[in-house]
Amino acid sequence: MTDDGASSQLEDLEKENRVQKLARTEGKLQSIEAFQAQNTNLLRVLMADLDVERAESERLLLNILPAPIAERLKADSGVIADRFDSVSVLFSDIVGFTPLAESLSPEEMVEWLNDVYSAFDVLVQEHGVEKIRTIGDGYMAAAGVPFEREDHARALVILALDMKAHSLPPIHGHRADFRIGISSGSVVGGVIGTYKFQYDIWGDTVNTAPAWSPMGCPGEYKSRQQRTNSFRAILIALPGTPSTSREKEQ
Repeated sequence: MTDDGASSQLEDLEKENRVQKLARTEGKLQSIEAFQAQNTNLLRVLMADLDVERAESERLLLNILPAPIAERLKADSGVIADRFDSVSVLFSDIVGFTPLAESLSPEEMVEWLNDVYSAFDVLVQEHGVEKIRTIGDGYMAAAGVPFEREDHARALVILALDMKAHSLPPIHGHRADFRIGISSGSVVGGVIGTYKFQYDIWGDTVNTAPAWSPMGCPGEYKSRQQRTNSFRAILIALPGTPSTSREKEQ
């Protein structure tokens, strides 16, 4: 073989090697592009799942805490506490609930209470006030927290009237009624808990509303407004009951 022939074969071999290397490089690039595409699609799926989870977490958080409090909690993990000088608190309890509950199965009792307080939840939302908590057969709501509002007492009185207008579903032929106590004054509001957050309020105003409720007759509500050295207690009877009012210095 001549030198020219050997040189030509060498060139052909090098050319073939370059073609093979180029093909392998292109194959690797295609594999990388396919991998990137798969990762991009996977990332899109993961981001979509994350958005769904975030929305669900947000929904659950808003079911537990007022929206502005939830935003503060997400921004700052420190203590959340505020003093409100002018707030009204409503407390409602069901008349004769204890003997009624003893006659019901656990499923019947919970289902009936859920029907009652789910309707109250709707009314609370419609009136723009804040549900605080349920305690047994008691239901507590407040106006003036976490946002201050001048018409807090009026808002809860109107809510009480609408709650009274709501017909409680009869159970075992028994038609239950409820009493409502409303108290106005100052409270402290804040978030407590580590694993189960709760927005709650504290103060004499909070304690007074449940205390007023048992003092009324079924189908009526009582209200108390704090003043510097005195308070005025007003008993407003609803349709079908006599109307009275009294003042007491304290």
